[in-house]
Amino acid sequence: MVSKWEKVKRAVGLKLCYYVPTDIVNDDYDYSTLRSTGSFSDSVSVAGSAEPVVKGRLRLSKSLSKSRSSQQVCSICLTTVKPGDGHAIFTAECSHSFHFQCITSNVNHGNHVCPVCRASWKEIPLKSPNMDSVPGKSRIGPSGWPAHSSNMMTVLRRLPSSPRNSSRHVTPLFQETEPAIFDDDEAVGQTEISSKAALGQTDNNPARMIDIRSYPEFSSVSKTTSCNDFTVLINLKAAMSSSAPRAPIDLVTVLDISGSMAGTKLALLKRAMGFVIQNMTSNDRLSVIAFSSTARRLFPLSRMSESGRQKALLAVNSLVANGGTNIAEGLRKGAKLMEERREKNPVASIILLSDGQDTYTVHGSGVLKTQPNYQLLLPLSIQGSSGSGFRVPVHTFGFGSDHDASLMHSISEISGGTFSFIETEATIQDAFAQCIGGLLSVVAQELLLEIECAHSGVLLQSVKAGSYSSHITDDRRSGKVDVGDLYADEERNFLFVLNLSPESSGNETTVLKVKCLVKDPFTKESLTLKGEEVTIQRPVRLTGEEVRSIDVDRQQNRLQASEAMSQARAEAEQGNLSDAISILENCRNTLSETVSAKQKDRLCISLDMELKEMQERMKSRHVYEASGRAYVLSGLSSHSWQRATTRGGSADSSSQIQAYQTPSMIDMLTRSQTTVVSSPDVRRLLRPNLPFSPPKPR
Repeated sequence: MVSKWEKVKRAVGLKLCYYVPTDIVNDDYDYSTLRSTGSFSDSVSVAGSAEPVVKGRLRLSKSLSKSRSSQQVCSICLTTVKPGDGHAIFTAECSHSFHFQCITSNVNHGNHVCPVCRASWKEIPLKSPNMDSVPGKSRIGPSGWPAHSSNMMTVLRRLPSSPRNSSRHVTPLFQETEPAIFDDDEAVGQTEISSKAALGQTDNNPARMIDIRSYPEFSSVSKTTSCNDFTVLINLKAAMSSSAPRAPIDLVTVLDISGSMAGTKLALLKRAMGFVIQNMTSNDRLSVIAFSSTARRLFPLSRMSESGRQKALLAVNSLVANGGTNIAEGLRKGAKLMEERREKNPVASIILLSDGQDTYTVHGSGVLKTQPNYQLLLPLSIQGSSGSGFRVPVHTFGFGSDHDASLMHSISEISGGTFSFIETEATIQDAFAQCIGGLLSVVAQELLLEIECAHSGVLLQSVKAGSYSSHITDDRRSGKVDVGDLYADEERNFLFVLNLSPESSGNETTVLKVKCLVKDPFTKESLTLKGEEVTIQRPVRLTGEEVRSIDVDRQQNRLQASEAMSQARAEAEQGNLSDAISILENCRNTLSETVSAKQKDRLCISLDMELKEMQERMKSRHVYEASGRAYVLSGLSSHSWQRATTRGGSADSSSQIQAYQTPSMIDMLTRSQTTVVSSPDVRRLLRPNLPFSPPKPR
């Protein structure tokens, strides 16, 4: 008499491995229905087998057939699904093909639908054979098969309920539950760096991590003249990357995987995240939060070692788009992770990407849409307003024409980050590359600029610092600007407007004393760096016409252009597009008459180009809603923080963005563009004017 085990083996074929309900090996299960109902896949193969499978939906890439899958692209990793490259290929019942390694990672995170067409699968590919602990599943296979071989590949078909007990069914794969407290971060790496050697210091030479320069508006002012708006420019420049190491980072990416991200958007987001992961070092740590209607942490804050990168890539590749857009929940979980981590790298930042509008907190039911409170989206713990001084910048990326640009810009402004507008899908990786090129090059932290009036006849009237927090004492004798972190070779320019009294004695006036307080990211030491005193000549009378400093003039033009952008945006929001265009046009005409513009200054040329582009994006209400608002807000973010952002089509499509790019940003951007250009699959996917569509079913 043939045993039940032998009957099962005959039903499914030899040299196969399946996971089936435990009822199959029990006496009360009617296993004779297996053959009649076709409850199992036709066949399945073991990795490394020399014999290809012909009937099964899972094939080795050395298949003898020349199927059309050789021309397909895996929608998870965006590389060719081509027989003969040493990778197993899984073709689902919906006829879409994927690398087995990619799709099993997707399934292991609980996703049982096709990433391309969203079809529900009856057959689920599995790689991990250790399912003994999963209720409702047992493993069957020929005798002698190793019980825990890592080389096995399996297809699990959802079996019909037992005819004798309808409650018995295949239990879905478990998702890793999140801990109540996110204190499971991986320990930070040990970085041994000599602070003095790293920063170019010697015993006889002060720290060179910040170069401080001063530029008075005019080099001479008549000693009998009283001046109420004399401007002094203070320029700060961080050490170059070649002479200073950069601090390791804790980076949390909060990614929108709502239903609108399905298809090409999600595929390109995965590729962009792959680029980020591959360019982080073993001392950097990364965690990914994915949000739609709810938010979940894909993995703890982990070092990007070889194994860490692999884990991160598999987790990102498993993402599937569905649901609504709950930005607040994604940020809450990202802030929770930053706040509860056991250890901390010197630099911390959050990247937020979304292509839609928040449908839960800001634009949900019961929320006033006329005056949305965007602060509701950002937890107090990362705003720096909780009294603890803890603040993590959130760099936001608005993706496409349907995102809420005002929301994303507000989040970045409140947290101290930047807002970038990704207009076309093809440039998402470049936008990420430029951002992390800066984040992975921080050489100075907690920079505080302090100035003091050095003469009794000098008073501080105002500080032009953009979005940076500034303060003037009540006696108007001193002031300060909270600058924060600086990337390698990055510059900051601040204008101090002074009141000058007539000089009663002497032929020169020492106007200001300047110093910076800065923290060494590696030693945590606070350093004090003193700049040269700002002095101007005070002759009895001036000989000839005084020439305005081009450096001061350039920065005044930047501030004037930013003010025009802000005013134009306010008019556009009220529907007064013609008035908005006029404001921008008047600003362009004014800038063209300045000293720096007449000398063909690069910043002035780029400002004019940017203002002109904004005019074009305000020609109609439709154009403004689709791209004009986001373009203006991204420009305001860039100029107010003096930091590069992506605007419109690409990270380097217009020269105005080059004004704040650092060498590290340019290098990372070049890597990204080289990577895309060298990939034939991505070139086909991103071919202009040719929307990507998944392979057609055979």
